Order: sequence, then structure tokens, then C-alpha cells
Amino acid sequence: MKNTLCMLSIALLATHTFAYGESTTRPNVTINPHPRMKYEVTVKVDGPPGPFDRIEATADYRVKNEDCVVLTPLTGATVPPEKRIPLTLLRSGNNRYTFEFFADLIQDKDYFDRGVCHWSVVAVSANLWIENVNFSAPLFHDDVFRGDPVTRYYSNRSYATRHMDRVDMGEANRDQYENEAKATFSITLDARKTPQ
Repeated sequence: MKNTLCMLSIALLATHTFAYGESTTRPNVTINPHPRMKYEVTVKVDGPPGPFDRIEATADYRVKNEDCVVLTPLTGATVPPEKRIPLTLLRSGNNRYTFEFFADLIQDKDYFDRGVCHWSVVAVSANLWIENVNFSAPLFHDDVFRGDPVTRYYSNRSYATRHMDRVDMGEANRDQYENEAKATFSITLDARKTPQ
């Protein structure tokens, strides 16, 4: 259930629109001029049924202390600011790629005159596209900081039905595909902190 909620959160990040209302504005997010928490992520694609049109990487950040955010006029709720940053992904071998990101890329500051907003990385993702399908492989906050590699499995049948517009988040366990378990490929992400 926890992983499902995390994956839903990442999917929503891609289409989320801030709902601050007319009386407030989206904060002008500031990049940290001196980030220190640098990570390198290795992406390994194992057994894909064919090539991909493009491969992209992103990092998603979010304010973690909601008390620093103004209330929305319509709902009276807070909508923590979020920021998606595209990352440069480099090929490092056959079906292997790497990208780097800073966990402290977004500047902590007082954006709403309600105290300092503290930003945190929510997840980093590798997104492998074939026509209209995005095979998305996220590495969530806790996995990044534990240094645990994460593997997700995807159905070859999903790859074959590439004309259907969708995001395929895959499965953490290959056995979820039951009879199709052998007809799968995997994407593994492994984050390691790098010295400055």
C-alpha cells in the first residue's frame, strides 16, 4: 500500500497544478547556490524487448513543512509547492545510463512570509519512452538515502501495445505478472552519494 501511494504521488507530480487562487501566486522557487548533497544514479535496463525512442531523467522536490505555506482561498487547505527538474542522462554502456542530482538543489527560504519552507527530494526517475508509453522507474526518497538499488519489472506485452498513451509504473515483483513473468524486462536504479 505504501509503495502504491508513493507511485500515485509521483504520477500526480507530473500533472499537478498549484491551486493558490487569485490572491496568492506560485512561489518563485530559488535554486540553492551551494548544494552539497550530490548523488549519482546508475540505470540498468535488463532484457528489453526492443529499443526505446528516448530516455529521460527527472528529480521531483516538495516542501515538507506545510505550515510555511499559505492556505488556498477555496478549500482552506495547504498545497505544498513542488518542483520537477529535468536531468542530464548519459549512456555508460549497453543498456546502462547514469545521471546526477543534488538532494538539496532547492533553496530553503521564506516564500510566503510564514517561515522558512524546507524542501526535500521526493523521488528521482528514469523514464523510457516507446511511442506513447512511458516506462517510469522511480527511486523514492528513502531508497535514495539508504543507498538501496530498486528494480521494477515491466511486461513485454505493455511494450508491444505502444500506441496506447499511458505511464507504466511496472511491478516491484516479477511474479505479479503470473503467466507472463518470463515475458518481462526490468529497470534498476541505484543511487550513490558522491564526494564534493
